[in-house]
Amino acid sequence: MALRPLTPAPKEPLGSGWELVASEGGRSNKGLSATVTLFNGTAQACQTLALGDPAAQQALSMAFAPLVGLSSQEVAQTLIKLAVDVEGILRQMDAQGQAESQSQATRLVALATDAGVELFHTPEGESYATIKVDGHKETWPLKVRRFRRWLADLFNEEEDKVPGSQAVQDALAVLEGKALKGHELPVFIRLAEHQDTIYLDLGNAAWQAVEITPSGWQVIGTPPVKFRRAKGLLPLPEPVRGGTLAALRPFVNIGSEADWRLLVSWLLYALRPTGPYPVLVVYGEQGSAKSSLVRVLRALVDPNTAALRTTSREERDLVIAATNGWLIALDNLSHLPDWLSDALCRLATGSGFATRELYTDADETIFAAQRPIVLNGIEEVATRGDLLDRAITLYLPTIPEEQRQDEKVFWKAFEQARPEICGALLDIVSAAVQRLPTTTLTCKPRMADFALWSCAAAEACGWSHDDFLHAYQGVRDAVHELALEASLVGPLLRDFVHQHYAQQHNAHQQQPWEGTASELLIELEKLVQGGASSPPPQAGKGVTMQAPQAGSDVTKHKSWPKNGQAFSNRLRRLAPPLRALGIDVQFPPRQGGKRTIVLTMQGPQPRPGRVQGGI
Repeated sequence: MALRPLTPAPKEPLGSGWELVASEGGRSNKGLSATVTLFNGTAQACQTLALGDPAAQQALSMAFAPLVGLSSQEVAQTLIKLAVDVEGILRQMDAQGQAESQSQATRLVALATDAGVELFHTPEGESYATIKVDGHKETWPLKVRRFRRWLADLFNEEEDKVPGSQAVQDALAVLEGKALKGHELPVFIRLAEHQDTIYLDLGNAAWQAVEITPSGWQVIGTPPVKFRRAKGLLPLPEPVRGGTLAALRPFVNIGSEADWRLLVSWLLYALRPTGPYPVLVVYGEQGSAKSSLVRVLRALVDPNTAALRTTSREERDLVIAATNGWLIALDNLSHLPDWLSDALCRLATGSGFATRELYTDADETIFAAQRPIVLNGIEEVATRGDLLDRAITLYLPTIPEEQRQDEKVFWKAFEQARPEICGALLDIVSAAVQRLPTTTLTCKPRMADFALWSCAAAEACGWSHDDFLHAYQGVRDAVHELALEASLVGPLLRDFVHQHYAQQHNAHQQQPWEGTASELLIELEKLVQGGASSPPPQAGKGVTMQAPQAGSDVTKHKSWPKNGQAFSNRLRRLAPPLRALGIDVQFPPRQGGKRTIVLTMQGPQPRPGRVQGGI
């Protein structure tokens, strides 16, 4: 332990002009320690020792005794008196330091109050402060280093010295108590909505935001909502008026007009503060600019130093990423574990998370919010039905060698175009906000809020609502096929139902198949053994459809359901895509101790209806 200078330095006389002086002292796990000097006008000898250690006392006494002409016992008795003096001085210094710390803490609280600090807490109970900095206002959690630095700077400017660390800690405790007694206000990251107006945090040094209303948008200095700045958040450019969506097209490798409309619709919806959000899933070969496309999208919505992330190792990592950023971008995925697929679904729809706080056993961190998500990979990693049901899948074409661009040139051109692209997007968001209240769909598809918003924005984008609905239905058909094909039993089940109806020659008296899960599983195993199958419907784009062939050992696969219960659970996940493709799956209430399944071929579900009003 480092010793402290003792003021005043205690002294004990030895006689004949000699004295013992303790210049430094302190406490450690070894007890009281001090630096003891033998004086006779000038320092004659010096040792640092543990005053409570008899061996150390004896050693010093024997070393000093011959110098002063005293016995070692006499020197030892004087040394004991000096130890009592050192303890007294240390206690006096501690009391003075505590008083000074308390005085500084009181002064820090007063300075913060005089500076106009606004203290409040979030619905989750976290303490925040809004402070004035260089002519603008900033909002920070009380626990972060930025607020501590602001508080210390106030003290230094006023007192011309640095406050003690304990004083700062005590002042923070007082301010936190005031915040918890103050107003309860939500805190947002990047996007917020207040009184039917959207606010977009530009993330710049002036803490400006864009205010988006049905009549247009403007950059303002002090938004009526509280934004916070997490580590890694980068600024958006100040948007420029007069741009068009055409400026974005050269920077995204999109293969068709339908995919272009879906991409833009997703991007516009990511600029809406409330979801639920569809998950954008981008596939393509090496060299199809998948990562570049995702970087471009992020740069237009929520730029971050970690623009792309790898697969989260646990749910906590995903929660942290969602807490500190608006848009979640997972890059170059080759596999999506079931737990992560389910977690992404909850994040996109806002079902909420509860995870244990780090280094605690009881406290939980609650995260209940929605986030836009984009994934990319070469392989079709999104195969779980729940995720596919929320997905917009895009397949990027390969870029010919002669059309490739130098990375530096590409991003320089994009940065030059980015302000106008942002302005064009904001124009369309404003138009969508204006038209949304009077826009309705006669038949709503999955992710109906996204579809309704995209129809409200369609005219401002330069296409009709029917153009969007056609593109959206096309990708919906594709994901239903993919969900079916990703399952080991899906294609067999479809083929079995087709075969069941084909064997009933009277089309007017055809009956659905009805039986237990175990009976249906046996029928599918028979179909595998016989290899019979009816021609499958045409696959969606990017989907490879291949029915099991005669003699295949698919029933031996580890994913094949081992009993009726496991198959029933699998069938419940497949029910939505099967229904969309014309096969209705029902689970009637248990009768006579037996639970049955009813499979009916009824034709594809109706497509989304026309838009009424607003367009």
